[in-house]
Amino acid sequence: MADEQKVETAATETPKAEARTIPELRPGMTVKVHEKIKEVSPDGKERDRIQVYEGMILVLRGSGLSRTMTVRKNADGWGVEKIYPVLSPVIDKIEVVKQAKVRRAVLKYLSNPRKPFGRKLKEKKA
Repeated sequence: MADEQKVETAATETPKAEARTIPELRPGMTVKVHEKIKEVSPDGKERDRIQVYEGMILVLRGSGLSRTMTVRKNADGWGVEKIYPVLSPVIDKIEVVKQAKVRRAVLKYLSNPRKPFGRKLKEKKA
């Protein structure tokens, strides 16, 4: 009976974000992160829109509800990195575009912020 209570409390504590299906993420994957953004117009009206951020996953940190991913993209010749909580309610969905063949868990060699991706990565065969 005590086991049932633990299961019930764990089920009630899990946030709504965990009900979403999230693909299996790995470093080297090129993903599209659909992020919900609230905009307020000058006359005070709020509007929700979805902004797509496409880039490569450099690092996955943590586990469970506190898991984060660092995504890097090349914007006008400059590298831009964003850190997203994977189960954030701000993220609408995550799409996997392609998977590169990498042999590291942390892709620091791609992380120079002043240069675009230094080397091309081979696409992983399915």
